[in-house]
Amino acid sequence: MRAAAAIVSLAVGVALIVTTSACDQNGSKSSNAHYGDCPVSGQYGEFHLTPETAGALTVKTTLPAPGWWNGDTAATVESGYEYCMAANIAYRSGLDRVKVLNAPFPQVVSGRTSDFDLALAQITITPERSKVADFSPPYLSSTLGVLIRDGEKIDENNIRDVRIGVAEGTTGEEFVKDRIKPTRPVTAFANDPEMIAALEDGRIDAVVHDTTILLAYPQKQESRVSLVGQYRTDQGYGALYPKGSPDRDELDRIIRQLIDDGTLAKLSAVYLGAAFGRDPAKIPYFTVDDNS
Repeated sequence: MRAAAAIVSLAVGVALIVTTSACDQNGSKSSNAHYGDCPVSGQYGEFHLTPETAGALTVKTTLPAPGWWNGDTAATVESGYEYCMAANIAYRSGLDRVKVLNAPFPQVVSGRTSDFDLALAQITITPERSKVADFSPPYLSSTLGVLIRDGEKIDENNIRDVRIGVAEGTTGEEFVKDRIKPTRPVTAFANDPEMIAALEDGRIDAVVHDTTILLAYPQKQESRVSLVGQYRTDQGYGALYPKGSPDRDELDRIIRQLIDDGTLAKLSAVYLGAAFGRDPAKIPYFTVDDNS
């Protein structure tokens, strides 16, 4: 899956160096640091990387991703949970910029490119992906949500018999095909807006995708969709590194520090809380009959 409920806390190759200044939460400032609207904290330059781009942290992601990367294109991203996570990694590494590469999700997790330092795209850590890329410690736990049109009656008992949409190349797609095993064809979409539009237009009946992504859609003005359930996956999101990255250990240390000092919890409250609009823990849990 690309993302999922945070219980704890497309244009290809588009690149941008964001250029807005940022002060850290302790009052100090790097004279050349530019991280959009993100608050940064910790010790500037405490860690040492050998970045892909001199003076910048190069991060690959998939847009749009409201709450995670606030902006529809690399040129408009100024904030968001993962963007500001990247900003804090850059700051603590003594890097004054975050360089954003926007690419389709299957490309991000394919292991076929190495032109970045890390990827942050609500990437679920799986054994299959770990064969072609390396992962950080998990920074959020995840579930798969079920989104339907308002007024429809779809639940865990009849979801196998409706037309389900999934995001292409995600663990959600695998979960639907291998666990739910629907009786009707599954439609895979290249990006989330196309998938949600297909649901609203009646071309599909339900979407199964990361809960933290889907939570944002019922909050939109004139929304016609509802999040009615979620599936447990016992998985989590991790930062993805090119296989054999020399910076893996150092980046792991930074991410563990961001978890332990509460930085990521604060980012979740500010950016994901606004996108959720409701407590994800209170969304009903669906079960799967594996004998079906």
